[in-house]
Amino acid sequence: MPQTVLYVDDDLALARLAQRHLGRAGYDVVHAADSASALAALAEGSFGAIVLDHYLRAETGLQILSMLKEREIVLPVIYVTGSSEATIAIEALKNGASDYVIKTVGEEFWPLMESALRQALANAELRKAKEKADQEIRLGKERAEVLLAEVNHRVANSLALVAALIRLQVSNSKSEDVKEALTETQARITAIAGMHRSLYTSDDVRTVEMDKYLGTLVKEVQNSVNMEQQGPTIQLKADPLSLSSDRAVSVGMIVTELLTNAIKYAYPEGGEGDVRVAFTAQSPEQALLVVEDDGIGWREGDTPQGTGLGSRIVKSMAATLGSTVEYKSLSKGTRAELILTLQT
Repeated sequence: MPQTVLYVDDDLALARLAQRHLGRAGYDVVHAADSASALAALAEGSFGAIVLDHYLRAETGLQILSMLKEREIVLPVIYVTGSSEATIAIEALKNGASDYVIKTVGEEFWPLMESALRQALANAELRKAKEKADQEIRLGKERAEVLLAEVNHRVANSLALVAALIRLQVSNSKSEDVKEALTETQARITAIAGMHRSLYTSDDVRTVEMDKYLGTLVKEVQNSVNMEQQGPTIQLKADPLSLSSDRAVSVGMIVTELLTNAIKYAYPEGGEGDVRVAFTAQSPEQALLVVEDDGIGWREGDTPQGTGLGSRIVKSMAATLGSTVEYKSLSKGTRAELILTLQT
């Protein structure tokens, strides 16, 4: 399908030559003698490009360029100037013209015009293709974000539902052993849910801000494990460090298990005291995780209270971090330490 070109020039003879020469090159040429007729033609028809002469009877092509810009008419414009008017051509390019052609009396003018038109139209097609591709990318990104938000919402709801069902089972169970096991399971689910929430509410889903994550985690663990009595108070000191999501969940599980043990066993019969959690930078590459209390004390190698599952989880999660949990000797209480790298 031939491209239609709007030729704006008050020289009727030159306009007829344009229709003849450009017509041979496959273009349909519509003539306009001034800005009023040019704008009227643009409003009524569809054009691929504009050829715009500088000198018109009552105005200049630069003024028409301004009118096109004001009306947000985006078409490639080939600006036609005299041989001694290079500054005018440069001004036209600054004001939105795609290219310019020097007007001459020889036959070389029309081949130059055809070449400029062909290049301008090709560039316009490339721009349209790029805009379309960019729009498709934006739409794809928006659809992906909506889908991800929906998935995160469903996962969060599912984790909350599981925790609620376990909490309901705890309240209905008559066996203290069952209650204890279910309460620990609820705390573990809480750790995973907290990590998930930290991810999908963050701008970067690849990392977790550990100070915020641990701040939420210790409160939820205390609430889930110590539902019927006051028990110890948890104090948290966390530097603003970030970990990858898989390493963050391992740290969260370790903290959950150590906190659960401290709340349940460090201070017997619901006694009050402190449990201190710290996650601090030791160097640009390493961080130190500490969970300690001032309770009755426990050493590595002592017979675990309960099923011992928590100790096995701590050991397994520490191994995924390439580290181990060490229990330090204290005059009173228990101190568990783990050193881990911040990046892998």
